[in-house]
Amino acid sequence: MSAGTSGSGRRTLLADIGGTNARFALADPDAPLPLLTDTVQKYAVTDFPSLGDAAQHYLEQTGVASQADVEVKQGVFAIAGRVEGDVGRITNHPWVISKSRTCETLHFDHLELVNDFAAQSMSIVLLQTDDVVPVGGVAWRPDSEPRDRVYAVIGPGTGLGVGVLVVRGGEHWPIETEGGHVSFPPGTPEEIAILERLSAQFGRVSNERLICGPGLVNIHRALSEIARTDPGPMTPEDITARAAQGDLLCMRSIDVFCAVFGAIAGDLVLTTGAWDGVFLTGGLVPRMLDALRRSGFRQRFEHKGRFSSNMARIPSLAVLHPHAGLLGTAAIARRIAAKPQ
Repeated sequence: MSAGTSGSGRRTLLADIGGTNARFALADPDAPLPLLTDTVQKYAVTDFPSLGDAAQHYLEQTGVASQADVEVKQGVFAIAGRVEGDVGRITNHPWVISKSRTCETLHFDHLELVNDFAAQSMSIVLLQTDDVVPVGGVAWRPDSEPRDRVYAVIGPGTGLGVGVLVVRGGEHWPIETEGGHVSFPPGTPEEIAILERLSAQFGRVSNERLICGPGLVNIHRALSEIARTDPGPMTPEDITARAAQGDLLCMRSIDVFCAVFGAIAGDLVLTTGAWDGVFLTGGLVPRMLDALRRSGFRQRFEHKGRFSSNMARIPSLAVLHPHAGLLGTAAIARRIAAKPQ
């Protein structure tokens, strides 16, 4: 196990489930640094019929299930979708997750099922200065003592996740949202032309139709139609690779992606009152960090009319921690363990 464990044999199974990958790890909820990073494993969700099967495979593969001195009787699972009562539904994958059935499969006493961006929001509790990089000129440091704060979290991956963390009186309250599905607001004539083409395909166009991996493909396809060219089927990896080789249409697609991402992140501040900072997370952010810093991301983030001067003081921070979702579930596990039983 990682350094910083408490010595207790009590462990919590963590999971961060997206539309493509399932990540698992163990937490020592009594330790100052609860996420045991050397226990992290990643699997393709398509390799398993259910979340319970994937979790059982993890416990067996890592040998945890056979360790007499380690007790795993509870879990904190974050999923990329809505959680309603006993049931969670992943937006971009057919798994439907029942807390009660999963507890029965894994012989758990308790399972906390949360939206993945509730976990991403809670990761802020454990993030260190070295885990983030400013996009723009405003830095951030974690508070040495609790202060009342409101943070927003937004992250493109298979989809677009949005969350909020409210800190009041030393307590951390993550707010689960589906903010990635609000309607896309174009801010330039070019974006209006993109919206027209995406509307013809999808009808209603949400922010997620542009700001995620498939969204980058949607932007490139719309720009190709505007330019009256047909590049054929493309993946996000194709677009970023061709942009690196100087393909002008691919480069423009990435510029539009980053600018729209900045505009949406700034709107999120105005909507939620997250005046203390916005954390940019998700699988695409580390890979696109250089593009984000060179692009119009920050200009569009700040360009909010009468509130532009306020926006210029707000940090926008790329999260580089490799397991931010699991870090957040570990923070939730620690909070549960601290509650009187």
